[in-house]
Amino acid sequence: MKFKLLILMLTLSASTTIAQNFDAKLLSKINPNGGYSSTWGFVSNNAVQVAVAAPFAMMAVGIIEHDPLLKRNAVNTGVALLATGLITQGVKSTIQRQRPFMANQGMIFQQGNAGGYSFPSGHTSATFSLATSLSLSYSKWYVIAPSFAFAGATAYSRMYRGAHYPGDVLGGIIVGTGTSFLTWKLQKWIYKYNKAYNKGFVKNK
Repeated sequence: MKFKLLILMLTLSASTTIAQNFDAKLLSKINPNGGYSSTWGFVSNNAVQVAVAAPFAMMAVGIIEHDPLLKRNAVNTGVALLATGLITQGVKSTIQRQRPFMANQGMIFQQGNAGGYSFPSGHTSATFSLATSLSLSYSKWYVIAPSFAFAGATAYSRMYRGAHYPGDVLGGIIVGTGTSFLTWKLQKWIYKYNKAYNKGFVKNK
């Protein structure tokens, strides 16, 4: 039993090392050797602010226009972003993966500031959460295309700047899209339940 457990631990350790090396090699092809891009820097520095501001802007417009659907979508988007952030930070604290520019000095070069742990990418999870929420609420190409283009650009910018591995970005995409989808489904269920309950309440009266 102990021998089997030892073999399993060695196998997992080897798999982790192989995956880590692959991630670092792939990132080295994206991250420039000491180069700098003001475009990717701008995208990376402003992505989270844009994502956080979006539901507040939606709510403000919804109040001004007296649009209950827009206000409900604003709440759903905000809740999805909050849940995404909490899950992202929880996973970061559990996995505790070191930033690529720290773990691969001389191979991966840092651009800009990046603190905390690496997996998953918080910028990526936030922007994909926003893109998913908007796309589910407004299934039009002119909403879906720019939303995911912005999220994809953010994900690339985090790798370009050496802040995240491709694996971190993939993790961020899964967390962001998954959380937003589940939040959207839950919101739809709550809305239908409340509507059915209110109809029944009126009939009983």
